[in-house]
Amino acid sequence: MVIADESSIKELVLGEQPLRSYIDNAISSQNGVLKKAEYWLNGYFNGKMPSPSELPLSPEGSAFSKKVWKMLCDIPYGSVVTYGDIAKKIAHERGIEKMSAQAVGGAVGRNPISIIIPCHRVVGTKGNLTGYGGGMKNKIWLLDHEGLDMNEFYVPKKSSAL
Repeated sequence: MVIADESSIKELVLGEQPLRSYIDNAISSQNGVLKKAEYWLNGYFNGKMPSPSELPLSPEGSAFSKKVWKMLCDIPYGSVVTYGDIAKKIAHERGIEKMSAQAVGGAVGRNPISIIIPCHRVVGTKGNLTGYGGGMKNKIWLLDHEGLDMNEFYVPKKSSAL
């Protein structure tokens, strides 16, 4: 479900139900922002590569979280980065020696507009598929949908996500 006001998208609620249910239950509203979201999501699920910049997004969160979410929007369709990659980039931009990958992970986990702000494109080191608020099966589905070779990734044995 997409939550928006008259000017921007605030949230995309994604539970652990299969993504197919989102595809099959298109948004029906007269709100222009929701119509844009519907068009974007339909395009995404039909194999197009829409950019988050095509939509008016206004997620609520701390300045740090918003910085991380903006960086997520720059991850190209069909690509992944690690939490550590994002942490290094933020550290470099701030002129500090290092930044906590765990802090980045916390911000990624608080992303209120999943799929559109592509937090599913963030993985752990060496292909470790870490948690996803929409469920690990959905994260795997999204990455596969974007054409990634899923043989390069793994779910940690200690995870009960599948």
